[in-house]
Amino acid sequence: MPDDAEFEARVADRLAGLPGVRAVSLGGSRAQGTHRTDSDWDFAIYYRGPFEPQDLRDIGWPGEVSELGGWGGGVFNGGAWLRIEGRHVDIHYRDLDVVEHELAEARAGRFEWQPLMFHLVGIPSYLVVAELAINRVLRGELPRPEYPDALRKSAPPVWWERASMTLGYARANHAPQGRLAETAGAIVQAACQAAHAVLAARGEWVTNEKRLLLRAGLRDIDRVIAGLTPDSLIAAVDEAHARCDGRGDFHGNQRADSH
Repeated sequence: MPDDAEFEARVADRLAGLPGVRAVSLGGSRAQGTHRTDSDWDFAIYYRGPFEPQDLRDIGWPGEVSELGGWGGGVFNGGAWLRIEGRHVDIHYRDLDVVEHELAEARAGRFEWQPLMFHLVGIPSYLVVAELAINRVLRGELPRPEYPDALRKSAPPVWWERASMTLGYARANHAPQGRLAETAGAIVQAACQAAHAVLAARGEWVTNEKRLLLRAGLRDIDRVIAGLTPDSLIAAVDEAHARCDGRGDFHGNQRADSH
């Protein structure tokens, strides 16, 4: 098996040669130096104008290649799960026009929430801006933005409102009926939403949920979940609300109280 540097360069060259591709970056744990020897490789291809996934298929790497929009149709608009030279490789499509739009929106303090498979609370549209800030550019040129002050002000109240409303709904509708599964799901969702609020307030970029609770200091929500019983659900929701709210001032001038 070739060493990592040779592998990275060879894959980057092949991706950069695809029609329409202007830049290639490496993301995930390998870009941040936190990877294990068995960690996946995460490449992003930035294209301008039309891009044909068939061109990626034609390289001949085994695996699955989605169509554009195959992973939800938002900013995370598709990609591939491949096996290349004995390594697991994920490739993400990134439309430069969309990325540049979301960068401008983030600098203005605006973003959208979008659903995405495997993400408990979906993603903010500024995820693609976070990638610019964190990923390592291998081929071509890409901007490397700082965390916008406007986004630090606007995002935390939005995320906290979602967390507070999620817990409020669970407390009013699921917990009194002893619906343990629904209440547990709501608590976990709200904790992840609150974690987004914490990290946005700090000006820390988020690209996935894998270490979201830990980074935000909310990993102890596990104790709330572990102690759930049908008779303890209202108290558990209140405890979760207190733990999440206690991580920081998310509210700005609009405190959202779920009780």
